[in-house]
Parts: sequence; structure tokens; C-alpha cells
Amino acid sequence: MSHQTLPDLTLLDLLGRNWQLPSPITGLRFNGDGTILAIICLEGAIALARIADSEPPESRLRVSIDVGQATIHPRRDKPAPLITTAGAPHRAAALASYMGSDFLLGTEEGDVIRLTHAGAIAETIMKTTNPVVSVDHCMRTGMTAAVDRDHVYLKRIGADALKHRNVENSRLKIVSLSKEGNWIALAAADRLSMSRLDDPVTSRREFFLPSVPASVQWSDDDSWLACGLQSGGFCLVDVAEDRSSIVTDFPGPVSTVAWSTSANALVASGAFRIAAWSMASPPLDGNTSGALATGRAGFVVVEAVAAHPTNNLVAAGYANGQIVVSRIGAPDQLLVRPSGAAVTALTWSADGKHLAAGDADGNAAIVTFPVQLFK
Repeated sequence: MSHQTLPDLTLLDLLGRNWQLPSPITGLRFNGDGTILAIICLEGAIALARIADSEPPESRLRVSIDVGQATIHPRRDKPAPLITTAGAPHRAAALASYMGSDFLLGTEEGDVIRLTHAGAIAETIMKTTNPVVSVDHCMRTGMTAAVDRDHVYLKRIGADALKHRNVENSRLKIVSLSKEGNWIALAAADRLSMSRLDDPVTSRREFFLPSVPASVQWSDDDSWLACGLQSGGFCLVDVAEDRSSIVTDFPGPVSTVAWSTSANALVASGAFRIAAWSMASPPLDGNTSGALATGRAGFVVVEAVAAHPTNNLVAAGYANGQIVVSRIGAPDQLLVRPSGAAVTALTWSADGKHLAAGDADGNAAIVTFPVQLFK
């Protein structure tokens, strides 16, 4: 991963577009067709960024004839402004991609509403009893899942919403539908549960957690489930073999976990370097043989990670604002941003061309990588 930059300019300066929002960024989602990025803030504000760029990096890339050296020139104009969400609720608390190009917002008023890619509130999908804390949608099956503190609600496109079940004595935090849409995972204050949607009673499994959950992610083939913990560490579930394990000794919260299909690896935040394991030797029952030393070790905790969708790369954001892209299992890393406010969110577009980042100062960015950069 080599690159040529101009003096005193970072890759974020050269390849990125930046916008300022009113409060820390808490969520980022690309829509299904990759045309819009939705940004959610701590105070509940929602904004949309267009992926199309009038000055993409390829248009500013120059290669010298004599030595073949590549140079990317800075953009001349400011990026297009964000799309404001007319009629959006005052405080949105949860965000998910929906259908081909739209989004779902879970609100503190207890509504799950559809937000179009143009920024308009289209309809209310379902209503819950209390503020919505998490929402998810499976593109393959058309199923939407939402949770308030005590209830789980399901709705398939074209059907009425139904209350899946109540959860007693445990405050719900996160809902996650598996990639194929067969399983639902629920992370509550002290436990992680999972069940098949077509058999919610006999297939249900519960795993007690040592601390509050911070993130939940299914692997692409639905065979693994990972749940990051606020106290540091994560719970790993082998779905097929019905095994689980708690991986501990992280210095910081595991606010994000990610799966790399290309590298067959699990990646996690919360350590002083990018934490990664080969799933050929998963970290179950104390097994450390699959650990993959990734990027460079330092003295600052990794706050967020995002696995590239098609390459064996992972983006990482640190508490000191640094953003890097590393090859999984290798020490080399590409410095995207050297410093700034703590990184709070990272996500790749489905085609792997764009990396979206958000931080604690309300800065949001889309970094577009020329194909030449990851040769």
C-alpha cells in the first residue's frame, strides 16, 4: 500500500470529504445501492451525504511519464452540502439501511420510520411501547427487527408488525438479524440470546455476559456471532457447534467487532493495536494460536474497526483521532488521518471504494480510495 502525497497534506485531506455536525457521531450507514451515507449524532440529528463526487480522486490523479510517479492534487471546491432531513424526529436513537436505497430510524418517541434517500420521512413502519434503542433490517428476507427496553418487534415487508416476545428482568440494548435472515440475536444488559425466527422457542440459546454489551456482529455465513463488551473483551459464539467463550484482558471497551471474509478473520477494537484472529483457529477456551498481529502496537486504544468487504484489509480508528488501514496479519499500515478527536464510527461501502468515519467532535468524512492504492 504505497502512495504519493503533497507536503503537509494527509490522505484524508487529499481523498476525503468532510462535514461538521452538531454533536459526536454515533452511527454511519451506507444505503443498499451505495449512493447515500446516513449519519446519526448523539443529540439525535440525522444527515445524509451523497456518495457521488464532482472531484473524485481519479480525476485529480496524475502520473509522471518519466518516472511513473503518482500524485493526487487537492480538490478545488468544497464537497456538496449534506442533505437535511425534513420532518425528521427531534431525537433519532437507532439507524439501519432499508430496502434498496432508504433507511430506518428508531426514535425516542417509540417509532420506527422510513427515511428516503432524499431525506424525506416517508412512513411509520412500526410503533413500540418505549424509546427504540436498536433497529435492524435484513435485505434478503425483508424482515425488520426493533427493540425498546423490554420488547422485541418484528415486521416483514407487506405484513403487519408483531411483538416477537417480551424480555423480563433484562434491559435490551442491541438487536441483530443474521445475514441470511434466519437468526435473531438480542444483547441485553447481562446476557446475549439468539434464536431462529422460524423456531424461536426450542432454538433459543442464552449466554450470560460479564458486562454490558457494546456491539454485535454476525459472520457473513451466519456460523459465528461476536458480542463486544463495555468492560473490555467479547463473547464469541460458534452457532453450528453450540459453543461459546468469553475473551477478556482488553484495556478498553470492545465497541466494535468485525468479520473479514477475505482473511477468514475476526477483528476487534479495545486494544493498543488492531486485535485479530484467524477463524481457522478461533479464540475459544483460551486458544491464542490464531492471533494475527495486525498493524503497529502503540499506547493509544483502538476505538473502532471496520473490515474491508472484499480485501484482507481493516480500517481502525483510535482514541487520539488517528485512522489507519492495515492488512490483516501484517504490520504495514496506511495512515489516513494522523490525529483529531476520538474516532467513534467507521464503515466501508459495499464495493470497498469508500470509508466513512465519524468522531467525537461531530466530524464526518467519506474517504474514497483510488484502486491503485491497494495494489
